[in-house]
Amino acid sequence: MGFSGVSMSELLIVLLIVALLFGTRRLRTIGTDLGTAIRGFRRSMSGVDDEKPDPESKRVPDAGRTEEPRPTRNESDT
Repeated sequence: MGFSGVSMSELLIVLLIVALLFGTRRLRTIGTDLGTAIRGFRRSMSGVDDEKPDPESKRVPDAGRTEEPRPTRNESDT
């Protein structure tokens, strides 16, 4: 007896049919996507923010820059 009345041979037959229908490459992709989704869900539930900061936001302006920054255009200017 295996899982609630399903024998090991029946489980292998079902897995073989699923592999034939979807293909092993697609099953691997589905597994990877599912694992990524579960990991993201766990991170959001634990409140841990492990995202890497945007490298653009930490960029230091050039000290030797000669040109002045362009003025931004506001909606009231139009």
